[in-house]
Amino acid sequence: MSDNLIHAYAAMRAGADLEPYQFDAGELKPHQVEVQVEYCGLCHSDVSVINNEWHSSVYPVVAGHEIIGTIRQLGSEAKGLKVGQRVGIGWTAESCQFCDPCVSGQQVLCTGRPTATIVGHAGGFADKVRAGWQWIIPLPEDLDPESAGPLLCGGITVFDPLLKHQIQATHHVGVIGIGGLGHMAIKLLKGWGCEITAFTSNLDKTDELKAMGADHVVNSRDGAALKAQRGKLDLLLSTVNVTLDWPAYLNTLAPNGTMHMLGLVLEPMKISAGTLIGGAKSISGSPTGSPAALRQLLKFAARKNIAPQIELYPMSEVNAALERLHSGQARYRIVLKADF
Repeated sequence: MSDNLIHAYAAMRAGADLEPYQFDAGELKPHQVEVQVEYCGLCHSDVSVINNEWHSSVYPVVAGHEIIGTIRQLGSEAKGLKVGQRVGIGWTAESCQFCDPCVSGQQVLCTGRPTATIVGHAGGFADKVRAGWQWIIPLPEDLDPESAGPLLCGGITVFDPLLKHQIQATHHVGVIGIGGLGHMAIKLLKGWGCEITAFTSNLDKTDELKAMGADHVVNSRDGAALKAQRGKLDLLLSTVNVTLDWPAYLNTLAPNGTMHMLGLVLEPMKISAGTLIGGAKSISGSPTGSPAALRQLLKFAARKNIAPQIELYPMSEVNAALERLHSGQARYRIVLKADF
C-alpha cells in the first residue's frame, strides 16, 4: 500500500452526503508538510464548499480546515518544524510567498497563488493532510488539542480584527450572532479585557453568554433595544450571514467606530453616506489571518486558558455531525476526532 495514500470522507457532488474516499497524494513537495490528523473542527464554510454555495468547489470535496495533528513528513524546504510535533492548519494551505502582501507578512491576502485548504485541495476530514510549511502553526503545549482546532479558522477570524483595529482593554466591542464565531469572540474579548455587548436573537442564551464574559446581552431583532445602544461601541463584529438592519447597527457605533463584517452576507448592504460621514464611522471586513497572527492567537489562548466550547463526534459520524450543525443546536462548535 502506498505511503502516500490518504483516507478521507468526501462529497462527490454538490450537497451529497460524505462517503469514504481514498486517493494517492503523490510525493510530498519540498515546501510541504504532511500532518497526521487527530481532530478537525466543523465550520459553516465547510458546508458552503460541500454545497458549492460560492461556485468555487472542486469535486470530490474533502472538507475540514480546523485541523490539529502531528507532523508525519517534512519536505526538504520546511523550516522550524519537526516530525512528531503537534500543529494546526486553518483555512489557508499555501500562499505564493512572493507577492507584495506575502512579503509584507499579510500572506492571508496573497494575490499570487493562494490555496484554500478545502477548495481544489484535500482538507482535514481525512487521516492525513498536506500544506505549505509557513501555514503549519505550532500548537502551544498548554492548549488542549481536542478543542483547539476551531481557533484556527473561527478563532482567528474574530481575533484578527482586534489586531487590525488596535483594540485595547478600554474599548467597548459588540458581537452580532453568538454561534461558532461569536462565542469565540466573546471569550477572546474577555481575555483582552474589553467591555462586551452580545447581540443575539435568542435571549435564552443570556446567562450562558454572561458566563462566557459578555457584559451586556441585547436582542438583535428588537429595534428599541438596538436604539438604546446608540453611540456606545468602538468596534462591532458581525458574524452572521443574513441581512439585518445595518443602519440601526451603525448607529450603535461611537464616533470613529467601525462595523467589521466577518459573516458572508450575500445581499448588498444599503448604507447611507451620511451615516458614515456624521460620526467618522466605517465599515470593514477581513478573511482569517496571517501565520504570524495565528501564532499570536494560539499563544494568547494558551496564556489566558481560552478554549472554544465544543461537541465531539467521531469522524466516521461526519454526516450526523453535519446534521447537528444544520439544526442550529450545536453549542458551539463541532469537532471531529479521526478514527480511521
